Amino acid sequence: MLKVIAACGSGMGSSMMIKMKLQKVFKALGVEADIHHTNAGEAKSTAAQYHMIVCSEALKDTFAKAAEAGVAVVPLRNLLDEKEITEKLKPYDFAELEKRVHA
Repeated sequence: MLKVIAACGSGMGSSMMIKMKLQKVFKALGVEADIHHTNAGEAKSTAAQYHMIVCSEALKDTFAKAAEAGVAVVPLRNLLDEKEITEKLKPYDFAELEKRVHA
């Protein structure tokens, strides 16, 4: 199962909204995903436990080391835009992500 973390600055509202949108998009894509939400600091410190981090574009540099280690970092311009989320997720080979990162 794909392990995903939705991150925002405080770990409250925005990350929860991202999580809810991700649940809908992953379901539509037929991908089984375990999605958590938290603040950027906690997400950064636990990034190695996940296959993918979804965050705002403003936070993407926070996860540069995670990206170098093979964690997929998906920055969003509009956190609530399911079309954008879908477009950014479609190119990923989720099965390959699950193999690459041992969470």
